[in-house]
Amino acid sequence: MPLRLLVAIALVMTSLAVPAQTAAPAPAGSVTQLEAVTVSGVQPGPGLWQVRRGDHVLWILATLSPLPEKMQWQTAEVEQAIAGSQVVLGAPTVKIDTKVGFFGKLFLLPSLFSARKNPDGAKLADLVSASDYAQWQAMKARYIGRDSGVERWRPLFAALELYSKAIKKSDLDGKASVSDTVRELAKNHDVPLTKVAYHLQVDDPRGAIKAFARSGPNDLDCFHRAVTGLESELPLIRARANAWATGDIDALRTLPPDGAREACLEAITEAGFARQLGLSDLPTRVRDTWLATADKALAEHPQSFAMLPLEALIGPRSALPQLRARGYTVVAPDDVPADDAADSAPPASAGSTAR
Repeated sequence: MPLRLLVAIALVMTSLAVPAQTAAPAPAGSVTQLEAVTVSGVQPGPGLWQVRRGDHVLWILATLSPLPEKMQWQTAEVEQAIAGSQVVLGAPTVKIDTKVGFFGKLFLLPSLFSARKNPDGAKLADLVSASDYAQWQAMKARYIGRDSGVERWRPLFAALELYSKAIKKSDLDGKASVSDTVRELAKNHDVPLTKVAYHLQVDDPRGAIKAFARSGPNDLDCFHRAVTGLESELPLIRARANAWATGDIDALRTLPPDGAREACLEAITEAGFARQLGLSDLPTRVRDTWLATADKALAEHPQSFAMLPLEALIGPRSALPQLRARGYTVVAPDDVPADDAADSAPPASAGSTAR
């Protein structure tokens, strides 16, 4: 559904709701080294961030999507931290609240799906430049195939479809979530899970859909970046996935951002419908909701565990300055001196390997 999808896009691109790779059972094995190709086999994943005040600690796992398709995540450290915690905070999300009931939402479905299409039956060839469309045709043939329906989609949605298909064909997986593994580990150790959700109230969903159709995103730059830059950015996306898998925090800090993603984010947040829905400052509200939940966990429990998108821990959109401003001590995985690693590590428990 476009409204939910656009909210998800805004969150993903602003480091507030990034899904990551699921981990499922797999046999133990040796950890491979970071290579030019997508890594596979058993991988440690990133270390955990520590947020401390006195003798209370919150362990944070960075999530990322996509991740290597054939990776097997060694979850021992995460399981140790969860087993010793009194609460696990879910990844921050947005819950869309409307005043319409179940049947009202069913009646909205046709409008939601039609909002994905260009107004007045226009095709991509009618909207984008001739050079971009030529690039699109080549990229579509390579990654999407014969799908005539996508030709009537808005450039933003066509770009997202191209991205999704290219990821799938690059030995990467962006569909599942590390959250599933964390929830299962919490359940296994009888640790309660607290959902962290900002409630976005949409009083007039029909009006919001009409606003999207009337003043939707100016997504031509997003489409241009996707068709002209995706293949050059795929190696960077793969390198970022490899760095998460192998726990290379330094590489995660230094890899450049995804240019196409930034262009698509701007297309969404600057649109007229985004202001009507309150998407322009939604990332700040979601961050504040998470910070309030983290404050509560740290105050009430000796040990807690949480998940945050990688970009909420690294880079200009990091939430760590707000945590430090609250008086917490924040330690990144690569900040822990080797001699102190044993003292600062989560309490030991039986670990596992997961996919």
